[in-house]
Amino acid sequence: MNYTRLGHTGLKVSRICLGCMSYGVPDRGPHPWSLPEKETRPFIKQALDAGINFFDTANVYSDGTSEEIVGKLLKEMAPRETIVLATKVHQRMRPDANGAGLSRKAILTEIDNSLRRLGTDYVDLYQTHRWDYDTPIEETLEALNDVVRAGKARYIGASSMYAWQFAKALYLSDQNGWARFISMQNHYNLMYREEEREMMPLCQSEGVGVIPWSPLARGRLARPWKTEGTARSTGTRDAFGSTLYVPTEDADHKTVDALQALAAQRGVPMAQIALAWHLSKPYVTAPIIGATKPEHLSDAVAAVELKLSPEEVARLEAPYVPHPVMGFK
Repeated sequence: MNYTRLGHTGLKVSRICLGCMSYGVPDRGPHPWSLPEKETRPFIKQALDAGINFFDTANVYSDGTSEEIVGKLLKEMAPRETIVLATKVHQRMRPDANGAGLSRKAILTEIDNSLRRLGTDYVDLYQTHRWDYDTPIEETLEALNDVVRAGKARYIGASSMYAWQFAKALYLSDQNGWARFISMQNHYNLMYREEEREMMPLCQSEGVGVIPWSPLARGRLARPWKTEGTARSTGTRDAFGSTLYVPTEDADHKTVDALQALAAQRGVPMAQIALAWHLSKPYVTAPIIGATKPEHLSDAVAAVELKLSPEEVARLEAPYVPHPVMGFK
C-alpha cells in the first residue's frame, strides 16, 4: 500500500479508503443490503492486512449501527493511533425539528453521539455530509471549529456541494481564523466527471484533498454494460442510487465499453482499471471503495500499483458527454 498526505496537512492516508456504508444492521435505516457485524469482520481485517489505514463512515449509515460495528472492530484489530477514522454529520437522525442539519445544536449533539457509537475520544476527520440550506454557513463553520478545538476531531472535511459554496466556506474560515476544510468527498468517476469543471481545480488551488465517493458508479464500472449486478447497483434496493446515471445511458454505455476493452487488453478486472484511472489524477487522494466481496478489496489494492499511460486515460475519457449535476442532495 502507498500513502500520501491528505491535502496540505501532515496527515498520511492510504491511497484507498474503505467506505463503510455497506456495514451495519440491515433492518436499520435505508440500507437493507448492509452487512451485520459477523459478515463485516473479514472485510475490516482484509483492509488492515492490505495496509489500508483510512476508514470512512457516517452517523446516518444504518441508523448509527455502521459506526457501532466499525468502531468496535477497529478497536479490536488495530491501535487507535494507527487508524484514520472519518465520519459525517448532516442527514436526519431523529424525527424532531433539530434531528438533522448543520446547526450548532445538531453538530455538537451528533459529534458526541458518533464518538459514543465509535467507542473513541476523537475522529480524525469530521465531515459535513451535504450543504445545509437552512443554516448560515458561518454558524456551521464556527461549530465545527469548536469541535476541533475541543479535541473531538483532528480535522474537518466536506462532501458534495457546488464549488461556489465550498469557496465561500474556505474564505470564511480563513477570514475568521477557524479550522479549515482539508478534504472534499465528492461524486466522481468515469461515468460522472462534472466535478472536473470547477470543484477539482478549486481543490488543487486551495490544497484540499479529494476523496471521491462511488468511484465505480455503484458497480456499473466493474462489469460489462447491463449485465446482472447487485440489488443495490440496479437501484432496486438503493433509492438514492436509482437517481444516478439515468439520463445519459448512451454515452455511459460507450464509457463502460471502452473500460471493458482496456481491461481485456491489460488482462485485469474492469474495477482495477476504473480505480487506476482515479489514482492517475493528481487531485485525487484516495477513492472511497465499498467492499462486500473479498475481490472488491483485492482489486482496489491492486489498482494502486496499476499505472495507466496518458493514451490509455484518453481512451477511457473520450466517450464522455456532459451530465446533469447529480449527487448533491
